[in-house]
Amino acid sequence: MQGKIIKGIAGFYYVNVVESGLYECKAKGSFRKNGIKPLVGDEVELEVLDEEEKIGNVTKILPRKNELIRPAVANIDQALVVFAVTEPKPHYNLLDRFLVMMERKEIPVILCFNKTDLAEHPEIAELEEVYASCGYPVLFTSAKKEENIEKLKQMLKGKTTSIAGPSGVGKSSLINLLQSGVQMETGSISRKIARGKHTTRHSELIMISPDSYIMDTPGFSSLYVNDFEKEELKYYFPEFSPYEGKCRFNGCDHIHEPGCAVKEAVESGAIHKIRYEDYTEMYRELKEKKRY
Repeated sequence: MQGKIIKGIAGFYYVNVVESGLYECKAKGSFRKNGIKPLVGDEVELEVLDEEEKIGNVTKILPRKNELIRPAVANIDQALVVFAVTEPKPHYNLLDRFLVMMERKEIPVILCFNKTDLAEHPEIAELEEVYASCGYPVLFTSAKKEENIEKLKQMLKGKTTSIAGPSGVGKSSLINLLQSGVQMETGSISRKIARGKHTTRHSELIMISPDSYIMDTPGFSSLYVNDFEKEELKYYFPEFSPYEGKCRFNGCDHIHEPGCAVKEAVESGAIHKIRYEDYTEMYRELKEKKRY
């Protein structure tokens, strides 16, 4: 029997089989022995141990289209990255790290900035300016006022989408609007530190229409992009690509080299300074990693 893992909690995997419903499964011991862990989104084969109680074992993981470590999901078509326009203010460096991670996996990204009802026009304009030249679809929403929710649903239609972002940005409220059958616990913002309390403790796949799934994933507050070489990093900033091959030196890393077309684009405003600063910080981290 074949199905899709829609949730994993404490060693139990909940597998949805289209014809016969949801089974609670354990993974065979051989997975652990071989260092393999089933992920939410995996297409799997299972053996049924008790049809009445819907209990089974996952016996095989079918080949994955892609997989992410954090959030731990497999076989996704796109990622929806949710940040707030304000309260909390967007952490550009964290967002750019997530975008690099998605570029490495060749997973398309939609950027969603929520809480427009709390924002001033300059805050929205700045976000538009920073990400306009990157080529990512950008959507501004208000879960509170249900602004642009229908537009968001259209962008998710026919896809399996991983929804990720830091805590406190209104992710759970958006998910509640996308699918009327699911009500997630929404977290309160700690007034003292203006950061969200974690409300999602496991990855879960939710059907929002017959051909559309969303995977909510635990909030994150830090990401280390350090599992590749510094020379690769420039290829994960899509706005750099028009300038590749136009620098004075072949193999230019766009850091200290003279006659660098990317640095000239930053000076002219064609590439946003914030994005370039995040690039140089990640480059330095990758360079430092090499030394230790």
